[in-house]
Amino acid sequence: MTEGNKIVFATFRPHPERADELRTTLDEMVERTRQEPGCEVYDLYRSGLDEVRFHLFERYRDADALGAHRDSEHYRAYRAKVPDLLAAPIEVVVLDALDTAD
Repeated sequence: MTEGNKIVFATFRPHPERADELRTTLDEMVERTRQEPGCEVYDLYRSGLDEVRFHLFERYRDADALGAHRDSEHYRAYRAKVPDLLAAPIEVVVLDALDTAD
Protein backbone atom coordinates (compact mmCIF):
# COMPACT_ATOMS: atom_id res chain seq x y z
CA MET A 1 0.00 0.00 0.00
CA THR A 2 1.29 3.45 -0.78
CA GLU A 3 1.00 6.76 0.96
CA GLY A 4 -2.12 8.57 -0.12
CA ASN A 5 -4.55 5.72 0.49
CA LYS A 6 -7.60 6.64 2.54
CA ILE A 7 -8.81 4.08 5.06
CA VAL A 8 -12.28 4.14 6.59
CA PHE A 9 -13.57 2.13 9.54
CA ALA A 10 -17.32 2.42 10.05
CA THR A 11 -19.32 0.74 12.83
CA PHE A 12 -23.10 0.34 12.80
CA ARG A 13 -25.25 -0.59 15.80
CA PRO A 14 -28.74 -1.43 14.47
CA HIS A 15 -31.99 -1.54 16.33
CA PRO A 16 -32.27 -5.28 17.12
CA GLU A 17 -35.43 -5.67 15.06
CA ARG A 18 -33.79 -3.90 12.06
CA ALA A 19 -30.49 -5.83 11.96
CA ASP A 20 -31.52 -7.97 8.97
CA GLU A 21 -32.64 -4.90 7.01
CA LEU A 22 -29.36 -3.13 7.77
CA ARG A 23 -27.43 -6.22 6.68
CA THR A 24 -29.27 -6.23 3.35
CA THR A 25 -28.56 -2.52 2.87
CA LEU A 26 -24.86 -2.99 3.66
CA ASP A 27 -24.65 -5.99 1.31
CA GLU A 28 -25.97 -3.76 -1.48
CA MET A 29 -23.33 -1.14 -0.66
CA VAL A 30 -20.59 -3.77 -0.78
CA GLU A 31 -21.68 -4.89 -4.23
CA ARG A 32 -21.90 -1.36 -5.66
CA THR A 33 -18.87 0.15 -3.97
CA ARG A 34 -16.51 -2.65 -4.98
CA GLN A 35 -17.23 -1.65 -8.57
CA GLU A 36 -15.98 1.91 -8.06
CA PRO A 37 -12.62 2.45 -9.82
CA GLY A 38 -10.95 4.04 -6.77
CA CYS A 39 -12.12 1.43 -4.26
CA GLU A 40 -9.42 -1.09 -3.36
CA VAL A 41 -11.13 -2.84 -0.42
CA TYR A 42 -14.70 -2.72 0.89
CA ASP A 43 -15.27 -5.55 3.37
CA LEU A 44 -18.19 -6.12 5.74
CA TYR A 45 -17.83 -7.76 9.17
CA ARG A 46 -20.18 -8.64 12.02
CA SER A 47 -19.50 -8.74 15.74
CA GLY A 48 -21.62 -9.62 18.75
CA LEU A 49 -24.24 -12.23 19.37
CA ASP A 50 -26.82 -10.55 21.56
CA GLU A 51 -26.08 -7.02 20.40
CA VAL A 52 -25.11 -7.18 16.75
CA ARG A 53 -22.76 -4.63 15.24
CA PHE A 54 -21.64 -4.40 11.64
CA HIS A 55 -18.27 -3.00 10.61
CA LEU A 56 -17.00 -1.82 7.24
CA PHE A 57 -13.30 -1.73 6.41
CA GLU A 58 -12.76 0.45 3.34
CA ARG A 59 -9.62 1.40 1.43
CA TYR A 60 -9.59 3.95 -1.37
CA ARG A 61 -6.78 4.81 -3.75
CA ASP A 62 -6.71 8.43 -2.53
CA ALA A 63 -8.83 11.28 -1.19
CA ASP A 64 -10.38 11.87 -4.62
CA ALA A 65 -11.57 8.25 -4.76
CA LEU A 66 -13.11 8.57 -1.30
CA GLY A 67 -14.78 11.79 -2.40
CA ALA A 68 -16.14 10.12 -5.53
CA HIS A 69 -17.55 7.34 -3.35
CA ARG A 70 -19.28 9.84 -1.09
CA ASP A 71 -20.66 11.70 -4.11
CA SER A 72 -22.11 8.54 -5.69
CA GLU A 73 -25.86 8.11 -6.01
CA HIS A 74 -25.80 4.77 -4.17
CA TYR A 75 -23.88 6.29 -1.22
CA ARG A 76 -26.32 9.20 -0.89
CA ALA A 77 -29.31 6.83 -1.00
CA TYR A 78 -27.74 4.56 1.61
CA ARG A 79 -26.91 7.49 3.95
CA ALA A 80 -30.53 8.66 3.72
CA LYS A 81 -31.88 5.21 4.59
CA VAL A 82 -29.51 3.98 7.29
CA PRO A 83 -30.24 6.37 10.21
CA ASP A 84 -33.72 4.90 10.69
CA LEU A 85 -32.17 1.44 11.10
CA LEU A 86 -29.68 2.43 13.80
CA ALA A 87 -29.83 2.55 17.58
CA ALA A 88 -26.85 4.95 17.60
CA PRO A 89 -25.09 7.14 15.02
CA ILE A 90 -22.54 5.50 12.72
CA GLU A 91 -19.04 5.62 14.18
CA VAL A 92 -16.64 6.58 11.38
CA VAL A 93 -12.87 6.93 11.48
CA VAL A 94 -10.96 8.10 8.39
CA LEU A 95 -7.22 7.40 8.35
CA ASP A 96 -4.35 8.35 6.10
CA ALA A 97 -2.14 5.36 5.28
CA LEU A 98 1.51 6.07 6.06
CA ASP A 99 3.41 2.78 6.23
CA THR A 100 1.46 -0.43 5.87
CA ALA A 101 2.01 -3.92 4.46
CA ASP A 102 0.01 -5.00 1.42
